Amino acid sequence: MTHKNPRFIRIFDTTLRDGEQTPGVSLTTEDKIEIARQLSKLGVDIIEAGFPSSSEGERRVVKEIAELNLNSKVCALSRCTKKDIDSALDCNVDLIHVFIPTSPVQMKYAVNMTPEQVLTSAVESIQYVKKHGVNCEFSPMDATRTEMPFLQQICKAAQDAGIDSLNIPDTVGCMIPRTTHKLFKELREIIKVPISAHCHNDFGLAVANSLAAIEAGADQVHTAINGLGERAGNAALEEVVTTLHVAYGYKTNINTRLLYSTSRMVVSLSGVSVQVNKAIVGENAFAHESGIHTRGVTEQPLTFEPISPELVGRTRKLVAGKLAGTRGIQAELNEIGIHPNEAQLTEIVKRVKNLGDKGKIVTDADLIALTSAVLGEVIGEEKIVDLCDMAVVTGIKVIPTASVRLALDGNEYVAAETGVGPVDAVLKAIQKLTSNLEKIRLSEYRLEAITGGSNAVAEVVIKVEDEKGNIVSARAAREDIVMASVEAMINGINKCLLKNRKQGKKQ
Repeated sequence: MTHKNPRFIRIFDTTLRDGEQTPGVSLTTEDKIEIARQLSKLGVDIIEAGFPSSSEGERRVVKEIAELNLNSKVCALSRCTKKDIDSALDCNVDLIHVFIPTSPVQMKYAVNMTPEQVLTSAVESIQYVKKHGVNCEFSPMDATRTEMPFLQQICKAAQDAGIDSLNIPDTVGCMIPRTTHKLFKELREIIKVPISAHCHNDFGLAVANSLAAIEAGADQVHTAINGLGERAGNAALEEVVTTLHVAYGYKTNINTRLLYSTSRMVVSLSGVSVQVNKAIVGENAFAHESGIHTRGVTEQPLTFEPISPELVGRTRKLVAGKLAGTRGIQAELNEIGIHPNEAQLTEIVKRVKNLGDKGKIVTDADLIALTSAVLGEVIGEEKIVDLCDMAVVTGIKVIPTASVRLALDGNEYVAAETGVGPVDAVLKAIQKLTSNLEKIRLSEYRLEAITGGSNAVAEVVIKVEDEKGNIVSARAAREDIVMASVEAMINGINKCLLKNRKQGKKQ
């Protein structure tokens, strides 16, 4: 959608105030200053730095943020009391956000005030802020459950008292987009100052309601990074802004390319992770596994992506898994400089799908380990030694024993051996059989990489040496360490035998 004269929407960020009310989150002074600097760099118009009257520490950190000379304006929250406002004024902020409950339930049970008392307190508080030459935003708390005649009355009185902006909070997140649009449209008809929306996410509608408010004439939206906030949180800044830019064609001051890095910073400092499938900043937001999807995005990203990941500071991720296609895995490997041939790629895809079918999440490290193993294998008719069957027995009071059946130059042979462990036993059995072809011994064994979890992919690297002193290295990667060890050993023996036979032909 394109607009000749796109609207401009201001972003009021409350990560440091409402976001810190997330259960379990307690940001230090240093944390809040670091986030404030990042929010300013991101381009938010107003940073709600905190609630100064809540504690002496909170007052100090709000004051410190106000003194950072950020590009963003700094706001302090205050109840409609002289004590709270004085505490906010002491912080030298650019804006004071005053609020008071206006719904019947909150007026009665939260502040025990009559509507008349609430109205008087709001007007006097706004006038007190303005008398000190500071900008003022007013919020009728729980506005969406406030009786409409009283809401209109107090909003008009606040405007007459000199507010610079009016904020309408959906304090308990009970609205839906249709009713939000109706409410803001009615208020827009009687309010001339900028109107802001502050939506909570109790029904998962904070972003949708914020957008509905903007459609109805709101000029500003309250957001929090990652949707942080008490209960189900607030409208997520990254979702609101990206939708405004892409779907509506509206403008904000936000540098969208910093959205992901800002999200990661807040995750790190708050200790609150975002769900993997969260829009814009979730780890899977630009990840593709399904074969048809990966094929599509490697040919033309718009086939399965509504926006470019780079727009929000991300990169596309093609995930290896049971739904992965050959094209996607090839693209992922090519991106890191690995170019398997057709036979090798087929084997890599097969092994990836086998892991996925077992419920294994195939990580990048898993894919690289599997690929390294396949690239080092002897594939097809060149194999001199091949595993037909294997059985391993081990236990607390059982001597580890392994029996193997191998095909050697097309003939099958069986051998059994014991060892100090299952890996030792099975490798001894293999060497016992292959010694009939040539004296090849295991000179080095290394478990090089294990990727996370109890069903991790283990990568085994071995070196084998023949009678002439030729040393060959080989590797294999499997969930089963015994199987990985067997495959690596057979790969090494095949390489060694092939090398010797080729040298013999030359002579």
